[in-house]
Amino acid sequence: MNERALQITARDQPLQTLAPLELRLDEVPLTVDPKPRRKVKAWVRFGDTPVRVDAVAARWTPSAVGITFTVDGQEHRCWVWAGAVDEIS
Repeated sequence: MNERALQITARDQPLQTLAPLELRLDEVPLTVDPKPRRKVKAWVRFGDTPVRVDAVAARWTPSAVGITFTVDGQEHRCWVWAGAVDEIS
């Protein structure tokens, strides 16, 4: 998706994130990077629209990754399944 289409999608639809029941943060180990810098490509959803974004992995569990990314100057944060994330080398 080109940058302009991503801006419109991010403006018009809510960013989806995993629910607490899916994350199970009270049951599984959580790693928090104090200085997030691990660059990734991740699939996220704005409403029903899937979009692949350049992001930074800020925290993770064995099955999910908390990412941050910027669209049109606005920072977004969400949790996605680990399988939706590819590390950029």
